Amino acid sequence: MSQGGAQERAEIHHAHRDVNGGWLRPSVFGAMDGLVSNFALIAGVAGGTTSTRVVVLAGIAGLAAGAFSMAGGEYVSVASQRELAVAEINVERRELERNPEAERRELAQLYESRGVQPELAAEVARQISLNPDKALEVHTSAELGVTPGDLPSPKVAALSSFLSFSVGAVLPLLPYLLGVTSLVGSAIVSCLALFGAGALVARVTARSWWYSGLRQL
Repeated sequence: MSQGGAQERAEIHHAHRDVNGGWLRPSVFGAMDGLVSNFALIAGVAGGTTSTRVVVLAGIAGLAAGAFSMAGGEYVSVASQRELAVAEINVERRELERNPEAERRELAQLYESRGVQPELAAEVARQISLNPDKALEVHTSAELGVTPGDLPSPKVAALSSFLSFSVGAVLPLLPYLLGVTSLVGSAIVSCLALFGAGALVARVTARSWWYSGLRQL
């Protein structure tokens, strides 16, 4: 690096996956709910009739109702969570505007509690506080566990839930659509799909594929 005060930037040798995007939980939950609930519906109807057409119609109705219900529920719940986070972020923003010195001391104490020397903690807090947006980000991350620009998206959660539920719900129905008239075929497909979905999730987590698959099954 050149002299004259230029500081060397640390080279980043790794990357993290998105853990706050709001897609993994509704996707896993939606697929599992679609598989289990629609298989249960199909099994119940199949136990009361020998008509494959009636079973298929019930399965399609269960898929449509469940997919829209899951998507609507995810959208409202994530939107409510996001609105609560935004409200609390605004509280913190007003505090930074009204009591900047108190917030700066609070930030310095936070760094001290994490092992930074008092003088250095005070200087770091002072420098961060010079940028209101950065100060807000640090305060909300430390106090609320959220970042203003990285809140979960209700639309992403709803779409993930809708698609995953639809895929999950169609699998127990698939054998009947292909001409199989026994519930055993639907049960086998459902179990294999549950295990496969769990194994697939292991690709974005630290668990082994067989553990994740068996857990979901």
